[in-house]
Amino acid sequence: MEFHTQVPGSYVIVDHSIFRAFNKGALAILKVDGAENKAIYSGKEVDSVYLGDRAGGNLAAVTTAAKAHAAGTLTKDEQIAAGKQLFVGTCSVCHQADGAGLANVFPPLAKSDYLAADPKRAISIVTHGLTGKVTVNGHEYDSVMPPMAQLTDDEVANILTYVMNSWDNPGGQISKEDVAKVRAEPAPTTAAPAH
Repeated sequence: MEFHTQVPGSYVIVDHSIFRAFNKGALAILKVDGAENKAIYSGKEVDSVYLGDRAGGNLAAVTTAAKAHAAGTLTKDEQIAAGKQLFVGTCSVCHQADGAGLANVFPPLAKSDYLAADPKRAISIVTHGLTGKVTVNGHEYDSVMPPMAQLTDDEVANILTYVMNSWDNPGGQISKEDVAKVRAEPAPTTAAPAH
C-alpha cells in the first residue's frame, strides 16, 4: 500500500484487526513535517466528541438525567434511561446491544456473575481499564478494555446503573460520587481476580 500526505500533522495509524490492535499494540503515530496548505486543512480543530447519530434527540434522557442530578432529584429510572442511550453509543460495539459480548473476545455483561460478585469493581474497570484474564460465567477472557476516560462521572454512573438493571443482572445503582471516588484511586496493577 502506498499513500502520501498533503498537510503536516500527527496521524494515528490503527491495524484494523481488532485482535492485533488490542493484544499486540498495533497502533502508531505518523509525524509529518512540511509546509502547511491552508486550502486543504485550516489548522482549526474542534475540541469536542463527535456524536453522529447520538446527537440531539437521541440523548434526551442523558440531558434529563444531568439536570435531575444537578437539582438533586435524580432517580434510578432516569439513570437507567440515560445509561441505555450512552451504552448504545459507547459500549455496545464490544459488549453488544444485548449485553451478550463476543464469544472468546469480549465478556458478556448480561447475566454476569463477574458483575454480580462485585458491582463496584465495574467502576474501576470502566475508569481505569482492564488487561488480562478474567472468568465470566465460567468462560475465560484474555483481552484489553481501555479506560473510558472520555466519559464523565455522571455518564459512567448512568451506564453502570443501566447494565446492573438489565439482562437479568441483580440490580443496583451507582452514583456520580461513587465513580469520582474510584477514579481518584490509583489504577489496579493487575487484572481483576477471577471468582
